[in-house]
Amino acid sequence: MNRPERYATPSILLHWLVALLIVVGFGLGLTLSGMPLSPTKFKLIGWHKWLGISVLALLALRLVGRLLWPAPALPGTMSPLAQLAAKGGHLALYALMLAVPLTGWLMSSAYGIPVVYLGLIPLPDLIAANEPLAHQLKDVHELLNWTLALAVAGHALVAFKHHFIDRDGLLFRMSLKQPRT
Repeated sequence: MNRPERYATPSILLHWLVALLIVVGFGLGLTLSGMPLSPTKFKLIGWHKWLGISVLALLALRLVGRLLWPAPALPGTMSPLAQLAAKGGHLALYALMLAVPLTGWLMSSAYGIPVVYLGLIPLPDLIAANEPLAHQLKDVHELLNWTLALAVAGHALVAFKHHFIDRDGLLFRMSLKQPRT
């Protein structure tokens, strides 16, 4: 069994924390889309925004971590095309993790609704209020969310393929648990 080098522990923890926040944020967004206006919906919208801003902050930490602890090399058993696809897939995930919360923040600003992180820290509006633009940004935000959901699902499926079919130890690179010897 080829056991490639593992990611650094902080990188692993950030990976799974961001993954959890993305899944919860996506689920919360789906829940919100079907709710009538109410105090509960406004409270959940606040939580949804907090999750998005947290993803942005943790993404910044992940990028710094990537400089401190580079990603391990891909297994030599992967074809050059598969390695290119893996790198492209990761780049797409990072781009979407940036674009999804940013479009949400832009949308909120365009609606004239402030983003107040954790109910304590008011964040600046990124653009002036503009309702027609807000509606367009809402559509873009939703499209990017679905694109991120598909990218995350594809990422997970490929990881499971490496684990269960290729048996190349790739999944253990992002696990705190050591593989059995």
